Amino acid sequence: MDYKQIKTDTTAVTRKIEDFYDKTGNIYETVVILSKRANQIAQELKQELEEKVSDFSINSDTLEEVSENHERIEIVKYYEKLPKPTLLAIHEFLNNQIYFRNPHKEKNSF
Repeated sequence: MDYKQIKTDTTAVTRKIEDFYDKTGNIYETVVILSKRANQIAQELKQELEEKVSDFSINSDTLEEVSENHERIEIVKYYEKLPKPTLLAIHEFLNNQIYFRNPHKEKNSF
């Protein structure tokens, strides 16, 4: 998913608890869903950032040879400005873009 295209809040916003409770019936279950999705998003963004930054890495053994790489700095700044993974997960959850299921509920319903 292209997280750069998502238009969501970049800071924490007060939300209605009913929006989270209605979809699962349990606020704690919702928190678990959001935390797992936020971890997935964070891992994807970290991997993508590492791939882009590794293109600019310089293999040097001495500290004296370390120099600033402006392109690398710009890439890192761009990723720092993106919304945090938790905010992206909340956005996806509220817009019904997350698939989730509870195997314990499914097992007990048969």
